[in-house]
Amino acid sequence: MANQTDLVIVESPSKAKTIGKYLGPGYEVKASMGHVRDLPKSKLSVDIEGGFVPDYQPIKGKEDVIRDLKKAAKHSGRVYLATDPDREGEAISWHLKELLSIPDDKTYRVTFNEITKNVVQKSIAAPRAIDQNLVDAQQARRILDRIVGYQLSPLLWKKIRRGLSAGRVQSVATRLVVERENEIKAFQPQEYWSIEADLERVSPHSGSFKAQFHGRDKKLELHSQAEAEEVIAAVSKGSWSVARVKRQEKNRQPAPPFTTSTLQQEASRKLNMSPARTMAVAQQLYEGVDIAGQGTVGLITYMRTDSLRLSDEAVAAARGFIAQRYGAPYCPAQPRKYKTRGGAQDAHEAIRPSDVTLAPDDIKKDLTAEQFKLYRLIWSRFLACQMSNAVYDSLSIDAANSGYIFRASHSSLKFSGFTAVYEEGRDDDEEEKRSSPLPDLKEGEPLAGKKLTPDQHFTQPPARYSEATLIRALEEQGIGRPSTYAPTISTILNREYVVKEGSRALRPTPLGEVVTGLMKDKFHDIVDYDFTAQMEERLDKVEEGSADWKALLAEFYRDFDAELKKAEQDLDGERIKVPDEVSEELCPQCGRNLVIKSGRFGRFLACPGWPECDFTMPLVVEMPGKCPLCGGRLFKRTGKSKKTGKQYTYYCCERRSSKDENQRCEFVTFDVPVKDNCPVCGQTMFKKAGRGAKKPFCINEKCANFTPEEKRGGWKKKETAPAEGEPVPAEAEEKPKKSAAAKKAATKKSTTKKAAAEKKTATKKAAAKKEA
Repeated sequence: MANQTDLVIVESPSKAKTIGKYLGPGYEVKASMGHVRDLPKSKLSVDIEGGFVPDYQPIKGKEDVIRDLKKAAKHSGRVYLATDPDREGEAISWHLKELLSIPDDKTYRVTFNEITKNVVQKSIAAPRAIDQNLVDAQQARRILDRIVGYQLSPLLWKKIRRGLSAGRVQSVATRLVVERENEIKAFQPQEYWSIEADLERVSPHSGSFKAQFHGRDKKLELHSQAEAEEVIAAVSKGSWSVARVKRQEKNRQPAPPFTTSTLQQEASRKLNMSPARTMAVAQQLYEGVDIAGQGTVGLITYMRTDSLRLSDEAVAAARGFIAQRYGAPYCPAQPRKYKTRGGAQDAHEAIRPSDVTLAPDDIKKDLTAEQFKLYRLIWSRFLACQMSNAVYDSLSIDAANSGYIFRASHSSLKFSGFTAVYEEGRDDDEEEKRSSPLPDLKEGEPLAGKKLTPDQHFTQPPARYSEATLIRALEEQGIGRPSTYAPTISTILNREYVVKEGSRALRPTPLGEVVTGLMKDKFHDIVDYDFTAQMEERLDKVEEGSADWKALLAEFYRDFDAELKKAEQDLDGERIKVPDEVSEELCPQCGRNLVIKSGRFGRFLACPGWPECDFTMPLVVEMPGKCPLCGGRLFKRTGKSKKTGKQYTYYCCERRSSKDENQRCEFVTFDVPVKDNCPVCGQTMFKKAGRGAKKPFCINEKCANFTPEEKRGGWKKKETAPAEGEPVPAEAEEKPKKSAAAKKAATKKSTTKKAAAEKKTATKKAAAKKEA
């Protein structure tokens, strides 16, 4: 065995390439291309009566991979199973051992929290056995989800419509969105008033400022115009003076390093990346990227984690880097330590760069745009979490009149601290309001009142969930684990239980509301927040070895089976109708309001008057902002190219299809409208389409903030051809057609290339045949 090459099996070719470089010639590194064995999709594949025995089968299409791995394992010395360091990775290693028939004395399990030379070599030098508790916890989750999905989904098919699915975590996620929508519908706005006072100094020193009504000794709410007018009447007769001046330093601490959920939230807020896309790009950074002069390098630690723990070596490296690049004041006296929330598995470190000295800008040319943006986010957050507090000078002035207090506040940055590198994003729709600097006033100083401005407001309903805030809600409820957030949100969107309203907001569809209603009525445990969270805790106990996985399944199935049989009995012969979702679009043929339907290619608008009226059209989605030409609503539409048949997306005014020529508006563009208005002219701003964060720009040519087309970034849309009669966006104008001579030359060039390629292929085949 000493002369034999050792085999290392990982999941992906990129990971194999990175690890192979670190291990050298004594090892052969191969990729399993993910799972090699699973429960077949064609049936339940679990013998419930026989004690929840799973019927695992090799995955179709993996025959060549399995054959190659079996051959390599047979002729190798040791076999190192180096799949990801979580439950799923442990289960893949176990499946590989079973399927490839690797003897116990040849099987070694290794994990890498980060794929660097030091960590890889240390891990290979200290292998362990496969952790059966981890495997059993993953088996329990897999079988639990299979039972719920395969026994509950047929009921949904029979009672509602085909193609539906149910699952423990996805059903709870849908319920969260549905109940938030119900809160919004039931919300009753409450009136309240604010009063702003324009004040100025009476002394020779100039200085004016604005103060907001605060109350008396304690904060006072104004609930009506009469209450506001009562305050204004009293203040108008009185005199102003400075009642209090409070100056203080305020410290702001940095956010902790990323966990899986906070990374997905922040990437959604700052980069406009979906959770699924975030995890896909993070996987690339973890497994390794080719860096000029260094080869393939794993840039971040393992990205599925709920821990805030950081290694001493990583913290020391960060502190050294901070002191060198930013100076000693930016590095606190003691390293920062963050406490992981209760109930977290804490199996791995927080997400951080593998080597903090690899600054994002230094390796930008070696990364894709998405890789660079996500790496910069992770690198900046990690570095900031070990930096000094930001320090602000805070000034608060209370102006008194007739027993009422009006308050003005302002803060200015004194020491940037961690904000020199990173600031956490916000979920709020509105940016934090910034106040103007205040004059240097003293207590007792008289003031002159210039104007009092009352303003009516109404309380707002809770905001709809975005992908970021839904992940946060799931984590706060203890529902799901780091590996489940992204696929859960993808599932409820793909099943059309939830749709995106605008660019971020998640709204339940009538289908999602009907399914959630049925689940709450007939399968309360499946969509119960506490029950689902407790199930996660019980799976954690299986992982710890303090609970038996088959006993857990048996206890769950006893109650689930009883609920399923009762639901089938209660709903016998009943068909639940999903109400149509009525839109504001009118049918141009008969004038009815169009309704949203679902087909094999997704959602679309159709006339409810079928079969008398068969009008259909692509779904209209209302976007934020207003039309820059007429102030109407902006819609997102899809079209199909006559030349290629491909679909494309564009944005236009709601009055684009108006029958009245006097009201018709011709505005249409491929650029995406955003919620922000131009700070100069106040018109809606736009951004280029595509993945990742894009900088908004103003398209108003009369505005000083106008951005010309060539400076807007992005790429120009080649697809033109909106449907007949629709205006073509300026950026989509077709290029002049080629002349006949140019076409002939291009065809000749293409034919020559094709002939050369065929000749090269024939030569290779002949050479291979000769060698054989």
